[in-house]
Amino acid sequence: MKKAAVEYPFEIRPLSREEGGGYSITFPDLPGCRSDGSTPEEAIENGRDALASWLKVAREFGDQAPKPFTAVSGRFVQRVPRSLHAQLIAQAEAEGVSLNTLVVSLVSQALGRRQASDRRVTPRSTRPRARAARAG
Repeated sequence: MKKAAVEYPFEIRPLSREEGGGYSITFPDLPGCRSDGSTPEEAIENGRDALASWLKVAREFGDQAPKPFTAVSGRFVQRVPRSLHAQLIAQAEAEGVSLNTLVVSLVSQALGRRQASDRRVTPRSTRPRARAARAG
């Protein structure tokens, strides 16, 4: 199946053993549009097929597909303690950037670290192959 001409945002997450392992891909803007794969790359490839199929069926039924990124506005409001607000303003001024730029940078860095730690391989002692090799 050919790739969709429009790119939609997607989310990939690892599947637990109970869910069959591998990786799941979903498209938040398109209800029910999902797929999976053994690797993130395979999930993306399968997700492209699912996306193209979802859009094709929508056209066949005369349904209007939502535009990409309609599920998010790119804006959210967060209340923080005054002391933290003051620290953020001081840090933004020290770095010569806007408060918004600083907060986006800090959130992006923290999210990247968290996602990286979620992708870490489990310790060898809990891996099935390692246990099987020791047993036999």
